[in-house]
Amino acid sequence: MKKIYLIIAATVFALVTTGCGKKKDSGDIITRKVVAKAPSGPIRMQEYTQSKTVSWLGKDYVCEVKRVPDDSLAKVKDDAGQTFVDNRITLTIRRADGTVFLTRHFTKSSFNECLDDDFRSSGVLEGLVFDKTDGDQLRFAASVSHPQTDEYIPLVVSVSRFGAVTVKRDTQLDTNANEEEE
Repeated sequence: MKKIYLIIAATVFALVTTGCGKKKDSGDIITRKVVAKAPSGPIRMQEYTQSKTVSWLGKDYVCEVKRVPDDSLAKVKDDAGQTFVDNRITLTIRRADGTVFLTRHFTKSSFNECLDDDFRSSGVLEGLVFDKTDGDQLRFAASVSHPQTDEYIPLVVSVSRFGAVTVKRDTQLDTNANEEEE
């Protein structure tokens, strides 16, 4: 009987010492390897056309803006090497009888004097939209942006009653936009 107790005690001792031993830590961390995507072919923005009827100088005018990606323009690359096609925007202003008051084509180079070197080389012409009438001028908001980011240069395009077009950088914040609408 003494032998049985001795064998049981030895077995319990062996189990306790091996079961409570500290596990070896290899220091290995298992994760998924992130594989950077290779840039795909040039990305093109979607074409769009927008028309808006505005009352200006006592008459109705239709302002039409059409944006199309233009392969003839220089391509733009982002930091990851992805290539983007720049856009061409056509602004057409028609009188109520359908005759054309103004047609003007815009590319990023139309705004060169308002852009810094970074946006000249890596920005695309994002858009142009009607903003408001301002006395004898129609005002449009335009932007040149870094593709697929929120970084952009706001611009103002003004058209005079004689058809003269001026471009400048927009430095006015829209902090009182709600007050103007009331």
